[in-house]
Amino acid sequence: MSEQLRAASFLDKGGTGKTTTVAHLGVALSERGNDVLLIDLAGKQADLAKNFGVWEDYRERIEAEDDWPNISTVFREQWTRIAKKIDDPLDELVYDTGEGPDLIPAHPGLDGLDTELNDIEEIEERYSRLEEFLDSYVSGYDVVLIDLPGSTNNISYNGLWAAQHVVVPVEAGPFEAQQAETLKSDLERISDRFDVDVELTMLVMNKTDQRTKLSEEFADEYSAAFDGVLAPHEVPRSQDVRNAAVEGRTLYAERGLSESAKRALEAFEENAEELERRLKA
Repeated sequence: MSEQLRAASFLDKGGTGKTTTVAHLGVALSERGNDVLLIDLAGKQADLAKNFGVWEDYRERIEAEDDWPNISTVFREQWTRIAKKIDDPLDELVYDTGEGPDLIPAHPGLDGLDTELNDIEEIEERYSRLEEFLDSYVSGYDVVLIDLPGSTNNISYNGLWAAQHVVVPVEAGPFEAQQAETLKSDLERISDRFDVDVELTMLVMNKTDQRTKLSEEFADEYSAAFDGVLAPHEVPRSQDVRNAAVEGRTLYAERGLSESAKRALEAFEENAEELERRLKA
């Protein structure tokens, strides 16, 4: 690829399946021949690391205070000086997931980062630090997917600024539909305020139950409200998705999948193909 493709998973709400979506889209894009990097900015719980089974190794490094540098370090003013003293600064941050993508896991240092960034008066400097890191140190990847916090803060703004393309997993429901509409308006406001083109690239209907009329009704509503943005396939609710995550893997590494899990896997694959097409366009 001539240019790196970037997208961030975001919604001002937890529990919508952002981490699961990033993990499975990441593996699907890797299986399509891309070098993929996943970045977890969603908080110290490091759910992406748990989803890929690398959390225990990372937790041991944190407890042994052998966790420097980490993802929170790249947002700080001294990062450039730190990076010059390290032979391969990116290698210090990256973990192999074993399923294709590489991962930079979340770190407890992210918790205090929002306040630190808020002290930076210059707006462009405050919100462009992740973009500068990606441009300078992560050029070797075809695709970068960023899992953002379930709240609007300075870390989220950094992710949106850097990616400029947003993937939003939503469930079927009136509250979720309103949130998606609000997010679309917020992204337009952010673009106008900061003169950065941030767009809603894909809305993914997640955890749907095709046995209920509710999912069908909201599928029609989302299709009308988000014409050209809605993902081509709904991701059905499947206990296998949660079971696999608890075991530290995605559905791609599971055996003996249920029918619902097979449909979910097919949906992730088709949505990943369409996401790649949209990002290239």
